[in-house]
Parts: sequence; structure tokens; C-alpha cells
Amino acid sequence: MYRLPCLQYLSPPVCVTLLHRSRNVFHNKTSHPLTAAKASEQPEDFVPMLRLIATSLCLRCQHVPLLPSNPRACSTRSSAENQQTVEALYELSVDIQKVRKLKGWVLHQDPAYTKEVAGLLRDLGASSPVIAHILAVHPEAVLCNPEQLQAQQELWTSVCPNHRELLGVIEKFPASFFSASSHHENQRENIAYFQSLNLNKRIVTKLMASAPQSFSRPVDQNRTMVGTLQQAYQELGGDEANMRPWLQKLLSQNPFVLLKPPEILRQNLVFLKDRGFTTAELLRLLSKLRGFVTELNPDSMRRTMAFSLETIGCSDAELREIILKCPALLYYPEATLAERFEGLLSAGISMPQITQTPTVLELTTQIVNHRIQRLKARGYDVSTGSLDVINGTKKDFEMSFGKLQLRRERPLFNPVAPLKGDD
Repeated sequence: MYRLPCLQYLSPPVCVTLLHRSRNVFHNKTSHPLTAAKASEQPEDFVPMLRLIATSLCLRCQHVPLLPSNPRACSTRSSAENQQTVEALYELSVDIQKVRKLKGWVLHQDPAYTKEVAGLLRDLGASSPVIAHILAVHPEAVLCNPEQLQAQQELWTSVCPNHRELLGVIEKFPASFFSASSHHENQRENIAYFQSLNLNKRIVTKLMASAPQSFSRPVDQNRTMVGTLQQAYQELGGDEANMRPWLQKLLSQNPFVLLKPPEILRQNLVFLKDRGFTTAELLRLLSKLRGFVTELNPDSMRRTMAFSLETIGCSDAELREIILKCPALLYYPEATLAERFEGLLSAGISMPQITQTPTVLELTTQIVNHRIQRLKARGYDVSTGSLDVINGTKKDFEMSFGKLQLRRERPLFNPVAPLKGDD
């Protein structure tokens, strides 16, 4: 028997093909081996019934949407592009192909306010290339109506009155500026709350830009998390006079700390206290973790500390000292630490050297090997020298490498000292 395709995968052209096939099958029974073999068994009344089914399927498929291989393409194929939007973006030299590829659905929306958005950016001092870049990476901006644009500008200038700085924020975080108007009230309340903490305006601006979710939610949630951080700071013996700078630094280093449940912070501090860290050490650790203490959990820290103890072969007290120097030992997974320990040891570095400068574990194996090769080319043996020379950021390493090269090039004699003549 001829099998009908599943309805959900049919398109009108396929239905037409199906209809023709049904005619061929039953009007020319010898066209198919199986049909020819059983031609005498086919009831004549069955032919019009199958024609009716095929015709019905054709009509039905006109109302069934196509199922594209790429689900994101559904909205782009459902209607024609808004030519006014496309032409306005072309005039602004926006990469239309990039917009079509990444966020093509925007081009199908009506109304759009491309010229109004470009005008706002131009008023802030944006050049034509900057405007084109912003609209290419975040074309959704053209969907903000003039009222929303004005409300957002007023909101952001309350914390970032300098147009040049505000334009820099928009260029880096366009999605944070061109956000939904439904969150304006929450944003205003959160701005007022953080300003009441006497935080620097640049810190508040950075929080709004890099973690906009924390400003879109109710202010009570942020108030609870900030209160938990302040309470932890006080309970660990922090100086009241330094609380504001401490909180400001922590929030600037990890704005997403506000989005974590306060219970995670308490659980992690209780776990570390049970592992022998004093209150003073916990305060140091909390500051060094830069707010990433909320990214941890007791189970992962337990596994990581057990792995470090076994790999280094030290006592609990010694491990605590190493962790205070390199808090990364708490949040790197075992696989990452295993790779980095192995890379350092295979390069001829001893375990005592690693424990002396544990922050070298924050560098990837590729970076460590590259720096070691450069030092070897200058005659420096890392297996006998200090690891401080390969430690730190790229800028730190270049400075250390430069000083090492200067020492090697320094003359062995004092050029200003008088030369001894022959007697």
C-alpha cells in the first residue's frame, strides 16, 4: 500500500506531488511492482477515496506552517522586512547582513524608530561609525519609541551626567541602555537605594551597565543581599569606617554578587570557618575572593581542598596559608588544578616552589610554558630561581622580564670609577 507522509511535515508542493502520485498509482496499476501484482485486489471505490484524502491534505497544509531546519528563522520568514528600517540602517552604514544573520527578526518589526535612536546617539556625541557599530550589535534599539528613549536618557543621566561617559557605556553595554520600559520604576528605586549607600556614581553606573538584571528587579532583593554582605563584614571584625570602600570595591569587582541568594554567602562562610579559618582570615579571604565567594558552594570547596591536600602533601594549616595567598584554589575544579600542577611539575618546577608562589596556579599551562621558554632564551632557569618572575598579568611579566634583561646587560665594572694605571 502507498504510505502517506506525516501531515506535520507536508508542504503544499509536497501535497500536489502526493495527489499526482495517487492518480498514477491507481490509474496505472502496472506502474508499481506491488500494485501490478495486486491489481485485481484493489477495489475501484478506494481510488476516489484516496483522491479525496490527498486533496484534503493539500487544503489542510495551506494552514500548517513550515518547519524550518533553523527554529530561529521562523519569525524572519513569516513576513516581509520593514523596508523603511532596512533603508534607514543602510543610510547609517549598518552591517545589514550581520543584522540579518544574528537578529533578523528585528527587520520585520513595525513600527521602528531608527532615525530617532540615531539622533539620540548623535546628540550624545556619537560619530557615524559608532552609531553603525551600536546598531549592528544591538539592532533591537530601533524598537524603542521616543518616549522610552527619553525616559532611559533621564534615568541614566541621573548617575552618569557626562555625555561622553554615557556614550561609552552605551557602546559597551547597549542592551543595558535600550531596555524594557516596564522596569523603569524598579530601576529608579534601585538607583536611589545605591546612591543612599554613598557609593561612587561610577560604581552605580557600572552596576547598571554590567548587571542590569539587578536594577530591573525589586529593590528589596538588593537591599537584602547588601545587608547580608555588610553583616558578614561586621561579624568578621571589619572596621566600620572602611565598610563603604570595602563594599564598593567588592561590588565593582563582581557586580553579579547581587544576583545570588544571601544563603549561599552564609553557607560558604560557615563551611570555611569549620575548616579552621579564623574570623580575621575569613575577612581577608572574603576581600580577596572579590565577591566570587557567592560563586562557590561547600561541596565543590570540599572536593577541591581534598584534591589540593593530596596533591601538595601538606597539612590543613599549611593548606589554609596557601589558600589565603591564592584563593583560586577554592573555585578551580579538580581537573583544572590537575592540569596546572602537572604542567608546572613537567616544566621542572618543584612543589615547594609552587607552594611558595601559589598564585602561579592562576595562569594557564600555555601561558606558563610560553613565559618559561622566553626566560630560558635569556638564560634564566625557573627550576632554581623564583617563580615571581613568571607570575602575574602580562604587564607584570613584561616588567619582570625587562628588569631581568637589564640586569644581564648591566656592565660588570663601574664606568665612573677611576681605572687603575700601571705603577
